[in-house]
Amino acid sequence: MSQTFEKYFVPEPSTFPIFGSFALLGIGAGAVMWLNQVGAGPAVFFVGLALLIYMLFGWFGQVVRESESGQYGKNVDRSFRWSMGWFIFSEVMFFAAFFGVLFYVRVIALPSLGGGENESVLWQGFDSMWPSAGPNAEEAFSPMAAWGIPAINTLILLTSGATLTWAHWGLMKDNRSQLKLGLLLTVLLGALFMALQVYEYMHAYSEMNLKLTTGIYGSTFYMLTGFHGLHVTIGAIMLTVMLFRSMAGHFTKDNHFAFEAAAWYWHFVDVVWLFLFVVVYWL
Repeated sequence: MSQTFEKYFVPEPSTFPIFGSFALLGIGAGAVMWLNQVGAGPAVFFVGLALLIYMLFGWFGQVVRESESGQYGKNVDRSFRWSMGWFIFSEVMFFAAFFGVLFYVRVIALPSLGGGENESVLWQGFDSMWPSAGPNAEEAFSPMAAWGIPAINTLILLTSGATLTWAHWGLMKDNRSQLKLGLLLTVLLGALFMALQVYEYMHAYSEMNLKLTTGIYGSTFYMLTGFHGLHVTIGAIMLTVMLFRSMAGHFTKDNHFAFEAAAWYWHFVDVVWLFLFVVVYWL
């Protein structure tokens, strides 16, 4: 009995990984030089950033052309799905480490410094109530309240998840107008989220004296919310690319994993924000 096997596409050798390596080297080295006020730092940083953008456009463009020309089969699709799944898992671990830092500070470190049964273990008269800038804080600050911009941003992200799902339904029904409108609304909601977060940071610095230098509360607050904001920005860029591809006629209901991968990432960002809103802003 003869058997037929699907061929697995093997891409041709590419120079883009080399460009990506030099790009990351330039960005990292340039940032270090810039922070240490070395004259060539900004130039090295931006050259590395330009190389990274060139690599992204060139490499992803090649993948798009290969996909649209029908060179990818089920095996390649399966490998893409596993790769995206493991990538999102690595991002889960990334945020888990940050949440772990916050847990350690609030549950273990602060009580050991003072308050309760362990009062004055290390710092005489230190009140270990959270939020706290630490026992050696010199300036007063106001913590960020949950009910305000953070609550509005929570509603915005939840709505963006709904509009993205609506866009996916449009794709599955071959309703291109619904697909494009849903993606556009999702991108706009992501941009609105970031604009409000920038305003929140400006207000925190100017009116609340909440800064990166505000002890452990300030550093954990900006670490968690800032890295999440970076992920929102990356997700919005991914969805913008999906919007342009949709406008170009790409994707069918049977072949649209790039769209699905961006949607997985966006929903992951939504879920992380819910945990972040509760733990960082509310509790």
